[in-house]
Amino acid sequence: MKIILLLLSSAIFHIASSWTDGLLPNGNFENGPKRSEMKGTRVINSRSIPFWETTGFVEYIKSTQKQGDMQLVVPEGNSAVRLGDGAAVKTKVKVTNGKFYSVSFSASRTCAQEEKLNISASPNSEPKDWGMLPIQTVYSSDGWDSYCWGFLAQSDEIEIAIHNPGVEKDPACGPLIDSVALKALHTPRRPRGNMLKNGNFEAGPYIFPNTKWGVLIPPNIEDDHSPLPGWMIESLKAVKYIDSDNFRVPEGKRAVELVGGRESVVAQVVRTEPEKVYDLVFSVGDSNNKCEGSMMVVAYAGVDILQVPYESKGHGGFKSARMRFKATSTRTRIRFSSEYYHMKSDNSGSLCGPVVDDVRLVRIRYPSRV
Repeated sequence: MKIILLLLSSAIFHIASSWTDGLLPNGNFENGPKRSEMKGTRVINSRSIPFWETTGFVEYIKSTQKQGDMQLVVPEGNSAVRLGDGAAVKTKVKVTNGKFYSVSFSASRTCAQEEKLNISASPNSEPKDWGMLPIQTVYSSDGWDSYCWGFLAQSDEIEIAIHNPGVEKDPACGPLIDSVALKALHTPRRPRGNMLKNGNFEAGPYIFPNTKWGVLIPPNIEDDHSPLPGWMIESLKAVKYIDSDNFRVPEGKRAVELVGGRESVVAQVVRTEPEKVYDLVFSVGDSNNKCEGSMMVVAYAGVDILQVPYESKGHGGFKSARMRFKATSTRTRIRFSSEYYHMKSDNSGSLCGPVVDDVRLVRIRYPSRV
């Protein structure tokens, strides 16, 4: 009987320790180190934060804490970690070898003007996949943003690390990290009647529930490891991924918001036949986030361009657009950007922009004209 109970408890522990989509174990750092394992705010024992290991100058920060006269902004809950110059936090997660994943996390700046974060996923403490995420631009008025990064798992167990490469040369200065989550990404297929993958943006990174800021997809993200499957972020600024639980989206559950004007570009390359005619159909709107004014989404299909104006009242709404073009090569790059920069009308200083959704590309067999 004892043996059966032991085996059962071992099975339960194994299931409980396996990862599923969502917040990683102690991913919000609410379970912190003992006082005896800290010196002031500094974590002095590398394994004192449950489920995490720290290296370098890492601080455990409470939401009531100040730095001089400045209140330190904890993105979620009561606690977060601050990564000093060269510091890192890392955790091991069981995954499926060969599957694509996306990490989502929140970060707030505390010191530097050019802060960046290096995030990696490795099977044996040797980084096999990594990305450098700029966090100097703050898009929300809350003092922090949520970010994501995609990777291909190369083992059944990986180590996820978030590292501050440091630009201030101050060990006690760096970004706060909070709410680390993971989501499996399924490679989208082209649905019938649409030549584009993930044209409705339903496949994408984990969005934290009950949040009003979405998640930023970093700039210069290529298609291979994109946290937005099928799409690339072909720009210097991020693109925001939003959901219908917290925003107004034209179709389905997810959409993208072009928050960086001409510097926010989402793109996909699709196979086409030269001299054949195609229709690019999509929706343009606003996400009901007080982003008001005259908007302009610019759609590109190879060398063809269509400007789609949209007058936003900031309360949600959308319009459909169609662009008919003749392909000039075997591959056509479909791109979307915003012509203008926008800020919310609530005087928060938050960047915002038009929403793009429900993108479809179809070949026209018998076009009347182009």
